[in-house]
Amino acid sequence: MDPDFKKINSITVKYLFVSFLCLSFAVSGCSKQVSGDQKNYRFNGTMTVDGMERTYLLNLPPDYYDTSNLPLVIALHGLGGNAAECERDYGITEKGNAAGFVVVYPEGVRNDGILGLRTWNAGTCCQFAMEHNIDDVHFVSVLIDTLLAHYAINPKKVYVTGMSNGAMLTYRLACELSGKIAAIAAVSGTLLTTGPCKPGRAVPVLHIHSLQDEKVPYYGGTGLDGYYFPPVDSGLNVWANIDACSETPVVVDYGTYTFSQWNNSGNGATVECYLTKDGGHAWPGGLKSSRRSDAPSTAINATDAIWDFFKQYSLP
Repeated sequence: MDPDFKKINSITVKYLFVSFLCLSFAVSGCSKQVSGDQKNYRFNGTMTVDGMERTYLLNLPPDYYDTSNLPLVIALHGLGGNAAECERDYGITEKGNAAGFVVVYPEGVRNDGILGLRTWNAGTCCQFAMEHNIDDVHFVSVLIDTLLAHYAINPKKVYVTGMSNGAMLTYRLACELSGKIAAIAAVSGTLLTTGPCKPGRAVPVLHIHSLQDEKVPYYGGTGLDGYYFPPVDSGLNVWANIDACSETPVVVDYGTYTFSQWNNSGNGATVECYLTKDGGHAWPGGLKSSRRSDAPSTAINATDAIWDFFKQYSLP
């Protein structure tokens, strides 16, 4: 056999092998090795967790390939939502690009109905994920580990935010993954864990809600899909106690919204709440998700408030 042919054949095999490795991993170190116009900033990822295929959308900021130790925001969609809808309606990718944050949008499992609606298992809600006891905490934990292993992310600056059912899971993640999450921000959800919330450390908590929300009523009651939701204040008081904050918050009324803060006792964690007087079950400052969705509050921009909150915190 011609030696040059053997050499070319060897190079081809090596190239195909490397290509296979890159393709076989939804996110991999291979993505860091590209240059010029080949640099990739967006990935639709797939991984198998607990025998189930799980999906997510990952966005890297424009300066990703020139920096390191970037913060990561995990954004969780609401009941029936998905990664694309979450990204489109809340302005999180635009904020992440401007601030130099990596953003990932995980997706809940689909139900077996004709619409294949996605949900999260937050404890006592919601639908398919709860009924089939899907371990979404484990999924998010594996996702964090995978992204830390393959991207230039600061492990001390991982944050979670979510809307509605996603906000409910955000609270559960803070209870069960406090060693991996620096701070959380929940929008239009509430704490619904089935057992006591016992994080391994004090977790800074930001909550954003509308007084007009009838799907997850701020003062508690029956709402979305017939579920009963406890008062939001009850969950915030739980976190104030966990974080060793004052029992009574300092409340400031700004006319279109009130801002409450449970002052901390020196451990660095605070509990804060924006309560708008307009809007409904929606992301304040975001887009209206559909014709039948509630109008978002215009009193504040939830994404801006969340970023300002997250930037204050990192894991010890």
